[in-house]
Amino acid sequence: MSIKRTLLISAAILAVSGPAFAQDNAWQPAEPVTIIVPWSAGGSTDSVTRVLAGELEQALGQTVVIVNQPGASGSVGTTNAWQAPHDGLTWAAGAAVDLGSYPVLDMLDVPIEDWNLYLHIANVAVVGANPDAGYDDFGDLVAAMQASPGEVTVATAGVTSGGHNAMQAIAQAGDVEYRHVTYDGGNPAVLATVAGETNITTQLASEQAEMIRAGRIVPLAVVASAPLELEGYGSIPAITDWLPDIQTANNYFGIWAPADVPAEVTETMDAVWADVIVNSDALAEYAANRGAFFDPSMGDDAQAAVRPILEQNVWLLFDSGQAPNNPEDYGIARP
Repeated sequence: MSIKRTLLISAAILAVSGPAFAQDNAWQPAEPVTIIVPWSAGGSTDSVTRVLAGELEQALGQTVVIVNQPGASGSVGTTNAWQAPHDGLTWAAGAAVDLGSYPVLDMLDVPIEDWNLYLHIANVAVVGANPDAGYDDFGDLVAAMQASPGEVTVATAGVTSGGHNAMQAIAQAGDVEYRHVTYDGGNPAVLATVAGETNITTQLASEQAEMIRAGRIVPLAVVASAPLELEGYGSIPAITDWLPDIQTANNYFGIWAPADVPAEVTETMDAVWADVIVNSDALAEYAANRGAFFDPSMGDDAQAAVRPILEQNVWLLFDSGQAPNNPEDYGIARP
C-alpha cells in the first residue's frame, strides 16, 4: 500500500476503535513484539520508546515488550536485533545517527540503508553543568577548557551517543580538549554530573530536563542555532552565540527493523506511522515536556532526515582517529 493511499484512508481508520484497526492490518503479529533498547533504563531512548510502545500496542493489537541491552555504545543490542529472525517481531530503538555510525566504527557492518527507519522525535543536546562547577555561561566553560586542556570532565553515554557527538563538535569548533567519561546510557551520565563525578554533561535535553527544572544542572547552551524553550524552565541560549561556525543538526530517534522483513510488516508499520504516530498526542506531549521536536517520518523521508547529522558525526569520528573505517566506503560523503 502506498503512503498516498494510506493517507487517503486514514480518516476511516481513525474512526474505528484500536482493536478494529488492528484486525484490518496486513500484519497481525501472533506473538509479542520486542523492541530492544540498546541503552540502560531511564535514558532518552528508553523513556520515549516506552511511550511509543503504548501507541503501538493499540495499533497492532499485540503486547510490545521493551528489553534493555546496553553495551558498546548501543551496538550490542542493535546487533542482537539484526541477528534475530527478520520476521518483524524484533526491533531496535535509538538515535539513527548511532545506527549509521556503527559500520564506520567497525561495530556492526550493516549500512543504515539496510534498515527500515521509523522516526518520531528529534532531540538536541544541552551543555549542562554541575552547579558547583563554577561556570556562569558557556563562555566560562570554554575558557576553562582552554586554560586546562584535557582537565574538564564530560559525562556522555559513550562514543556515538548524542552527548559525545555534541562534545566532539564543540571540541572541533572551539579548538579545545576535554576528558571523556562514559556511562551505560544518558541517564547515568546526567546523574554523574548531578553527583559531581563530572563537571558537565552534553547529553540530550530530554535526559536533562527534570534536573534542569530542579536546579540540579545549570544549562549553559543548547547545541543548536536557535535558543531552546524548555517547558517549566525557560530559554536556553544557542551555542552559536559563542561558536558561530559549529555544525549542528537534529538528532532523530526512532525504531528500526531489517529492511528485508516481510512486505506485510512494512505495509502495516507504514500505515501505523502515517495514521497513528503522526497524530500521537502522547508523543507530542513527551516532546514538549522534554525539549524535543515531534517530527515523525519513515522510509526515504526518514533516511533523508538522518543524513545531515550522520555525515557530520562520522567524519568527526574519522578525522579525530576514533573511527577506523572511511565513511566514503559506506557512501557517506564529507559534508
